Amino acid sequence: MRKAIAAIFLTIVSLGSQAGERSYEKLYRNLPVEMQQPEQPNIPSKKLYLSDFIKGSGALSGKSREEIQSSDCSDAIAKAISMLEKMGGGSLVIGAGTWVTGPIELKSRIDLHLEAGATLLFTNDKSAYFPKDAEGRPIVKGRALPCIRAEKCEDISITGDGVLDGNGQWWRYAKRDKYESEEWNRLLEMGGSVSEDGKLWFPYNLKGLPNLTGSPQEEEAIRNHMIILKRCKRIRIEGVTVRNSPKFHINPAQCEDVILENLKVTCPWNAQNGDGIDIGNCRRVLVSGCLVDCGDDGICMKGGSGEMGLKAGPCRDILICGNTVLHAHGGFVIGSDFSGGMENIVVRDCIFDGSDIGLRFKSMAGRGGRCKNIYINNIRMRNIVGAAISFDCGYADVTYKTLASGDGKGAEFLPEFSDIHISNVRCNGCGTGIFARGMQGYDCVHDIFISDCIIRKAKKNLDVDESTTRLNLSDVRISF
Repeated sequence: MRKAIAAIFLTIVSLGSQAGERSYEKLYRNLPVEMQQPEQPNIPSKKLYLSDFIKGSGALSGKSREEIQSSDCSDAIAKAISMLEKMGGGSLVIGAGTWVTGPIELKSRIDLHLEAGATLLFTNDKSAYFPKDAEGRPIVKGRALPCIRAEKCEDISITGDGVLDGNGQWWRYAKRDKYESEEWNRLLEMGGSVSEDGKLWFPYNLKGLPNLTGSPQEEEAIRNHMIILKRCKRIRIEGVTVRNSPKFHINPAQCEDVILENLKVTCPWNAQNGDGIDIGNCRRVLVSGCLVDCGDDGICMKGGSGEMGLKAGPCRDILICGNTVLHAHGGFVIGSDFSGGMENIVVRDCIFDGSDIGLRFKSMAGRGGRCKNIYINNIRMRNIVGAAISFDCGYADVTYKTLASGDGKGAEFLPEFSDIHISNVRCNGCGTGIFARGMQGYDCVHDIFISDCIIRKAKKNLDVDESTTRLNLSDVRISF
């Protein structure tokens, strides 16, 4: 064992901190609102290699490379991260090949680096994502641990050219009307349970995997997210492919100084709740050069609901530029939860191709908040299924329907979409040019400025409820 540890230390490269910070000055020039840039993580350039920890464990000695890679690497990854933490930080390098692992907890000043050809495949053994009791049985309370998580950490990153695969098909429920027969049959080959009306498939009674709960609905409710970073500072996720999450893919929440750059975020179009990038109550965020092709919202701003969202504070100083969103429920989205508010958000130079909705603003009573200084410019869209631009204050909400029929006195946390400036939008093909619905008796959609927009091949021009919304349109041309 001492020889193995000595070999590991020989692979460490200690050159101080990583190369100097990159300059994002050009991206932040001439913004329509004053905005602070995110600070960049400072991670030492020491390196440890996952392969050394696995070979040094003794348990896999004598096995082939393929056998080593298909074995669970959870303990080896945890040991490597622990050693890096004791050394003051550095990079854990994942080499080429497919490596199976359980959930990973990152620590401060640590970079998870995936080399080209490397895939971290998260195990479909759901028990691995729960704490264990004294007899080693999973304690199933609430949602499973994320595939990758960190909380109250500083200076963390995930980088490289490799792949993070969440194995989400073992976790997600499925709707029959979203699946071709061949796809549906592949789900049935995994086992699972189909609802009595045949419309839903649940990951319950799967072949070779024990159930962790007492019903199909409970089993689905424990599914996890891919990457959740909570209350962390100075984060960079760059270059990697993040795919096939059980639920949301990338979700920094209440974090400061976040850089998401040149990522590929993908899952099947019919993956339930398969959000791409969700920014929740964060400050100073850059999302640049990313490709998103997912089963739910593409790039989404979230701000919590009710008192909890208000306490967490607003999404503030967010720059989203040079991204492409293919399939998604919305290309750029605010909502549905944003009680903490939205301030100083700039979206520019993005492409939405095949999204259900292009620019989507959605919320409801109990989840809403206020918007301030939202600027969207130079957006190119095509093949948009629904509306190119949409404001909806009654998003899937029975409460809203009740409010709309009465005076709504006493309602709290109503959405207020205002101070939103949308310009230089070109869309070729959509269901509706502009959709807008507010709430009767409330000024929820107002001071919306839409200018220099050309929307071609729209099936419907405008679907705007003028009694509940106030839009200011200037040089907006919509043709059929």
